[in-house]
Amino acid sequence: MAKAAAQKKKRVGAGLLTKVLVLVLAAGIGWQLYQLRDQVQSAQLQKETLAAQVQEKQQENDALSADIAQGSTQEKMEEMARQELGLVYPGERVFYDTSN
Repeated sequence: MAKAAAQKKKRVGAGLLTKVLVLVLAAGIGWQLYQLRDQVQSAQLQKETLAAQVQEKQQENDALSADIAQGSTQEKMEEMARQELGLVYPGERVFYDTSN
């Protein structure tokens, strides 16, 4: 009879150890899921940022395509010369911002 009680006690101990092990594993899995959720949120934010950049570049490409289709006009050439080369007509005054 003492032997049966000892075996029963061992099973209870093994049951408690199993419960603790399952609890630890569940906590570990929960932590991993929490970290994965943060990674998913970060990836979603990065996706939105990149999508905005793609849209911006697409708009730039559309504007450039329209300029190409329109051909070179005198106004477009003057605008490019002013922006990229600093074209100034005689009698115009140029002010440079040196506060930067």
